Amino acid sequence: MAFFRGLTAVSRLRSRMAQEATTLGGVRWLQMQSASDLDLRSQLQELIPEQQDRLKKLKSEHGKVQLGNITVDMVLGGMRGMTGMLWETSLLDPEEGIRFRGLSIPECQQVLPTAVKGGEPLPEGLLWLLLTGKVPTKEQVDALSKELLSRSSVPAHVYKAIDALPVTAHPMTQFTTGVMALQVESEFQKAYDKGMPKSKFWEPTYEDVLNLIARLPPVASYVYRRIFKDGKSIEADNALDYAANFSHMLGFDDPKMLELMRLYVTIHTDHEGGNVSAHTGHLEVLLWIKSVIEETGSDVTTDQLKDYVWKTLKSGKVVPGFGHGVLRKTDPRYSCQREFALKHLPEDPLFQLVSKLYEVVPPILTELGKVKNPWPNVDAHSGVLLNHFGLSEARYYTVLFGVSRSIGIGSQLIWDRALGLPLERPKSVTMEWLENYCKNKAA
Repeated sequence: MAFFRGLTAVSRLRSRMAQEATTLGGVRWLQMQSASDLDLRSQLQELIPEQQDRLKKLKSEHGKVQLGNITVDMVLGGMRGMTGMLWETSLLDPEEGIRFRGLSIPECQQVLPTAVKGGEPLPEGLLWLLLTGKVPTKEQVDALSKELLSRSSVPAHVYKAIDALPVTAHPMTQFTTGVMALQVESEFQKAYDKGMPKSKFWEPTYEDVLNLIARLPPVASYVYRRIFKDGKSIEADNALDYAANFSHMLGFDDPKMLELMRLYVTIHTDHEGGNVSAHTGHLEVLLWIKSVIEETGSDVTTDQLKDYVWKTLKSGKVVPGFGHGVLRKTDPRYSCQREFALKHLPEDPLFQLVSKLYEVVPPILTELGKVKNPWPNVDAHSGVLLNHFGLSEARYYTVLFGVSRSIGIGSQLIWDRALGLPLERPKSVTMEWLENYCKNKAA
């Protein structure tokens, strides 16, 4: 484990979390989990009424409080920076990066249960944290792993739907086709057709979300093996956890790769609600890094690297993997992957090139004077790590991201149903409307 896991550090974190929990109106977010109950659904059954009351109080007492002013830049910039959505599971801090229920990535690495001593956190633990706001015990995570495994059987018609596509279809096209085919099994659809009160919508949604999370790895691995491995699929290993089993079904059983997959899925689970990234950044970054080697050779000097970066910028392109719309420092998702690489693959040539880019690119972007954040983001590292262990098919990386992000989106969807949140309906206007509005304001 790259981050310090000493008892003192964990003790300090427990203390801070306990203090934070007492400031949130009695709500038990961020408490260390101590309950013996291993069932995640029963935890939600207890928490949801409290949060429903909390939302009602917030709306009745503070519904008219203004959160800020909307500018024309925000309207034209894709609503960037507008506060206009409730998303309980994560929050992006400009200085510290993503926080899952208030916990930073290093803190999650310290307190979430792991598969091996000193290893990376299990995604099942983060799923529990996102849904309940509480850090689970190892026993609770193990129970959730078994539950997800019990839900992971994929109906035959899903594979038939994928097989109806040409094998040359993009991996994401085949993956989303499988996801849509899974809808036939929707518990929510069955319950909705029978009629049920909105206050109960969260219950079949919970079933659908856990079923979907459980079934995505076999669907995604089927797509990978169909496209890149002559259709030779690999059966699940019932002894493995969620992320390790995914890696196994893809065809990668190196213990270090299992750890990487646990880390990858965990750090990509959620990233606020307004972020709609397709995450093609993994693909772009890896191809760009390989293009550097093709032009300069593997033993690239710092001066050669600087020249190539300037060449990229002067051609009107960006340096992929650097910059972030919100963060103003190095992405902690980049940092934890860098620590993983330093621990497990320090001699990898592509990693060494990424390290040199970390030194070369920020000063150049700062010199340009146009970039608010010249530091590397998560995409600067992910592809290099996957490539090291043999998962080098860059076209597939968006599917990996899709499997990971299902945990965060699914968790929030359960809470959307539980709290009765409506569909977002932002008001749109035309350029003529904006022009006339601005003229009238200036008059």
